[in-house]
Amino acid sequence: MSGKIKNRSAANADLISGSVSCDERILRDCHQLYTDPESGLITVAKSVGVTLLPPRKKITVMLMGNHSAGKSSFINWYVEEHIQRTGVAIETQGFSFVTSGRKRESLTGNATLHLYPHFKPLQEFKGVSEYLGTEVCTSRQKRFSLVTFVDSPGLVDGDMKYPFDVDEAIMWLGELCDLILVFFDPMGQALCKRTLNIVERLNEKHGDRLHFYLSKADEAGSESDRQRVMMQIVQELCKRPGLNKCGFDMPTIYIPNPNKPSRCVNQIEEVCRTVEKTINQTVQNTLNSLEKDCEVITEAIADTLIVDRQTGTQNRRARCKGCFFALLGFIVPLALLALLVLGSVSKELLEMALGPQGTEALALYLAPVVRGFESLSVEHQLYACGGLVFLSFLLLILARFSFRTQQTLSGRQKRQLQEKLEYVQDVVKSKKKKLYDEYLRQSVGDQDMDM
Repeated sequence: MSGKIKNRSAANADLISGSVSCDERILRDCHQLYTDPESGLITVAKSVGVTLLPPRKKITVMLMGNHSAGKSSFINWYVEEHIQRTGVAIETQGFSFVTSGRKRESLTGNATLHLYPHFKPLQEFKGVSEYLGTEVCTSRQKRFSLVTFVDSPGLVDGDMKYPFDVDEAIMWLGELCDLILVFFDPMGQALCKRTLNIVERLNEKHGDRLHFYLSKADEAGSESDRQRVMMQIVQELCKRPGLNKCGFDMPTIYIPNPNKPSRCVNQIEEVCRTVEKTINQTVQNTLNSLEKDCEVITEAIADTLIVDRQTGTQNRRARCKGCFFALLGFIVPLALLALLVLGSVSKELLEMALGPQGTEALALYLAPVVRGFESLSVEHQLYACGGLVFLSFLLLILARFSFRTQQTLSGRQKRQLQEKLEYVQDVVKSKKKKLYDEYLRQSVGDQDMDM
């Protein structure tokens, strides 16, 4: 197997989109190591009965909260383009994916599920497919090239009816998202029970992914009003046993507007740092998973070769046992036939064929058998002959079953497995080490790398 990895498509993507960051290149190269049709880890693993999933090239960040909490506005600010509709009314009624690409495009539900096959189980939620969409834009601001935003429907209490089970859909998406940003609107909807119930359920399984923010903080009035709103939200959250935890943090954020200055502290950059931290953690997890998957494949190939050697040894033993039983099965009737022939041949003819000494030796060895056979009655002699024939038949049947062997690898298959093993150990692991070094060099000095 060749150790070369095809990367023409990746190079073309670089030319189209311009320079790429180190993290983006690492995630892309790791994905290529898995998905290459000829020598990818998925193909290699499949040949030894191991199933691997390719790493994602982007992190998934879901935004949730009450309606008009500023989720869509934050996405527009982050990508520095007007992608999502914003307003006081409920603008986002379904799930909208926002990702970077080569050109501005809007995708419907089916196209969205084709672009994100790992989200296809969403189809099982009745009505969700009609309310799925993807907005593709060319922005490369901040770390958007490594992020896919999921803008969720605004949550409200009361008689508001959604076209699908929004609670369960958000819970299911929470399983796949790397980061969940919860926006609380200080203008009266922050204590929405539906939002708090979903947050409490998400916190039970994915508390480390949840981050809370007081959005539109500049519209909360004076500083004392803002503090009062935050206290109300924190008190309501702390009433929930799962959310009553030490170190609770809820930064105040709002979309900066140079035409509308505000004295409120804006911690919106904290959200960017949280996204950045998640990206860094994802890069590390991807590289660690690459190493673990290499070990899994190496063990699987080694186990396959060991089992094949053991199977070959068992097959040889089975053939030897079969030959032994077959030999016995043929010797018994041949010996019986020899007795009959020798008994009917004259002594002079035997001496002519074997010589005097050979005839005496044959008589010496066969004499006990002949005397024992002649001591039997004619009827018992027939029974003895039948028993010997039956014994011969049983021995041949045993030989037949003993010759059954298990399938083993051909010489070509063994060579291919050995080549795959060398490819994983020499090429992929060295590539992984190189990528890890590139990642670490972003933050540590060369003197530390040389240690």
